[in-house]
Amino acid sequence: MKPTRHLHELGQSLWLDNITRTLLDDGTLARYIAELSITGLTSNPSIFDAAIGGGDAYDAAIHAKTLAGLAGEALFTELALEDLRRAAELFRPVFDATDQVDGWVSMEISPLLAADTAGSIAAARQIHDQAQRANLFVKIPGTPQGVAAIEQAIFLGIPINVTLLFSCAHYQAAAEAYLRGIERRLVAGLDPHVGSVASLFISRWDVAGNPQLPTELQHKLGIAVARKTYRAYRELLASTRWQKLAAAGAKPQRLLWASTGTKDPAAPDTLYVSALAAPDTIDTIPEKTLHAFADHGQLHGVIPLDGDDVDEVLLKINRAGLDVEALAAKLQQDGADAFVKSWQQLLQRIAKKSGQSPPHRAPSTA
Repeated sequence: MKPTRHLHELGQSLWLDNITRTLLDDGTLARYIAELSITGLTSNPSIFDAAIGGGDAYDAAIHAKTLAGLAGEALFTELALEDLRRAAELFRPVFDATDQVDGWVSMEISPLLAADTAGSIAAARQIHDQAQRANLFVKIPGTPQGVAAIEQAIFLGIPINVTLLFSCAHYQAAAEAYLRGIERRLVAGLDPHVGSVASLFISRWDVAGNPQLPTELQHKLGIAVARKTYRAYRELLASTRWQKLAAAGAKPQRLLWASTGTKDPAAPDTLYVSALAAPDTIDTIPEKTLHAFADHGQLHGVIPLDGDDVDEVLLKINRAGLDVEALAAKLQQDGADAFVKSWQQLLQRIAKKSGQSPPHRAPSTA
């Protein structure tokens, strides 16, 4: 049995952290589903920037949409949704077989809206309506302004992938927004079954933290934060508050590990995948890491709920002079800034391919 299948059997979903038109056209994504237990897919502005800039696969579609009068964000949204609709159809059998727990794809709202609650809600509604696929998540960042948008989007029945979470506190804020949205639906007499995942970024912790830590604590920060968050996740699912919602028909907001490719060539290339095996979670995995884990990945049990040394590891890291909560805030802001940069590059790339001037739009500060 392939290591990827082992993860699937223990209850962890593997989603591909990539999408390109070539992956769809040449059957690679279908093969990953059939052979490597891939049951979902995520995208972001950086992924689409690389996909559209990596060749000519999108050129004909960009030209056609330009002739049809589309430009800028509207052109990109339809271009991306063409890919994501096709991927959603490939995952639809999993979606149906798991009662909508698995088999999802994800599309991000404009990163320029990270500080704009009302704009984020409007964008989420537009993408959801335009996609016309039941198994498409709209990604909203878990910034303070985004948390309010997440609650309202859930209340409106829009499936949400909460992105750019870095700490247990970030996760808990996103989970609280999800719970409030579901509770409001019940009060309003609406169906409480609205899909959601909460995406915690892992490897960026160690990229930022390793230079500040002694050797024995390097490559441990991201895993420690993830394991602390997993403990909070299991505690929430065991809570009376959640059990009441589950009894009414709600489904859990699943915890998702994002950014699980190893950035340091000196570390094992399957480090985070092996360390974060756990039931009722998702690992959205880069292609390179997927192939590595399928080839030589090993499992060393699942994340323990009791007896873990996560608190001791985090205490040692704090004693070494690294302020974990301050770093979490910085990582979230840096992540938001990086997506804005990719978004602007993406629109410039599309404008160049379409022969148009890219629209200028400043990041919102609302």
